[in-house]
Amino acid sequence: MAIIPGYVKAISRKTPFPDGRSAKADRLSPVAALVQRHDRDRYQTVLFAPVARREALFALYAFNYEIARVRERVTEPILGRMRLEWWREAVAAAFDGGPVRHHIVVEPLTAAIREYSLSRAHFDRLIDMRENDLDVEPPASLEALADYAEGTSARLVYLALEILGARDRPTTLVGFHVGIGYALAGLLHAMPYLAPTGRRFIPTDIAARTGLDDADYRALRARPALRAASSELATAASRHLASARSHRATIARSALPALLPAIIAQRSLTRLKRAGYDPFEPSLTIRDPLQSWRLGVAMLLGRF
Repeated sequence: MAIIPGYVKAISRKTPFPDGRSAKADRLSPVAALVQRHDRDRYQTVLFAPVARREALFALYAFNYEIARVRERVTEPILGRMRLEWWREAVAAAFDGGPVRHHIVVEPLTAAIREYSLSRAHFDRLIDMRENDLDVEPPASLEALADYAEGTSARLVYLALEILGARDRPTTLVGFHVGIGYALAGLLHAMPYLAPTGRRFIPTDIAARTGLDDADYRALRARPALRAASSELATAASRHLASARSHRATIARSALPALLPAIIAQRSLTRLKRAGYDPFEPSLTIRDPLQSWRLGVAMLLGRF
């Protein structure tokens, strides 16, 4: 689900190195290995993309991991902003033709940006929204949370679609809904890891309406208020996924690897519902052993 640091047998485990050589499972490129280790969901989806485009996708997702983990790596917000500024400068150099920094993610990311003419605005938005992670205050409303999800998740989907050659407006609209639905489901899934730190993504208005007690939240006590808040967020995620699927007939098969996170999100939401919307239910932390199979079936049937 959503990237929380510390937090398949697939159809093919080969990914090309930048010079064109293919790597076996035990010789993944650095960015592929990083994504495999820290972002299992997106790693599995990349394996359904054309071999020639996988390295670019891995570079994109490795970049996402790097900026997503900034908050966990710093002790002061100013240090986090400095790290994000470093990434802004690296991305700017990639677009402006400047010298490429020697870094295992920056180099392949720069190659992907230049080869596929990726949109700079999406990268800028991704980095800007990650500054919100340095803020300890929860989002004020569901609309604010959705805006955060669009900036940190949907923008990533847009860029993956560009790498896959899908830039048309209908597909981008589907990417918008998939990105938000996946992010909301991911935040619900990550709640057991976030709660003890005091980090809360449940919007303030929902918390007030349901009577959520922060002490119960931090202590992982699934009171009725928490279940009600979780249900509301899950319903919002499901609405976005349903909106994405309503346009499924217009989507080219080549775009599917970027949209497969919808399958993962829907499965996560189904499991949460069965748990009575208790995000702290221990069974929810167990990985779905059939996830790669579910993705394969979805790809075969042209679904997401």
